[in-house]
Amino acid sequence: MAGRNQESRCLLTLALMVPALTLAGEVTLTGEGSVRYEPDSARLQFTASAEHALPRKATEQVAALVAQWRDGIRRYRDQLGEYSDSTVHLYTRTLPPEARGEDPQKQAVASQTISFSINDLTLLNPLLQQAQALGLDYSLGPHQFFHSDETGLEQEALARAIADAKARCSFVAGQLDQTCGDVVTINVNGGHRPVPMMMAEAKAMSDTVSSVGEREIRASVSATFELD
Repeated sequence: MAGRNQESRCLLTLALMVPALTLAGEVTLTGEGSVRYEPDSARLQFTASAEHALPRKATEQVAALVAQWRDGIRRYRDQLGEYSDSTVHLYTRTLPPEARGEDPQKQAVASQTISFSINDLTLLNPLLQQAQALGLDYSLGPHQFFHSDETGLEQEALARAIADAKARCSFVAGQLDQTCGDVVTINVNGGHRPVPMMMAEAKAMSDTVSSVGEREIRASVSATFELD
């Protein structure tokens, strides 16, 4: 009887030990990755505008400005993507009377927008100088600059984040005398929106751009690994 009880206790002890041996531990870690780069492309927009008492005159003046623009950028035209300059807007605004009792004056305002993209930033300053010479309106900000392969840069940042998570898992497992096993779950946190490191330098309409500035794409993941 005593021998049978001892055998039963041994079987119970082994049964309790089996789950501990077969159920692997898990660890959840975050990984972060980033890529720094400088934009190599830009989307630009200029506006030619003119005012006159007669709508026809205002339209003609704008057409003359656009014709001068086209002539001035002829050497660069083949390098301008998604080019458009064909839409003319015309409206009338009322001017306040110059003296009491006089009727308000109506003024026709014509405008024509020129938009395009460039994949070579060495074209930027010559194009800005041409716009400035003709008095075209424009604004220049960080949101207009981008990289021609931002998708590839986003993937590189994500790959670095995943590698970082795997490296952290290997370190933690080593401290526990275990090895990092298979991935149980993985989540990509947030997006990959580029972060401007500094703004493009263009302080006034007469300035040229000397530096577009560096950008950074960041990615992070949260992953659960088995510990073997």
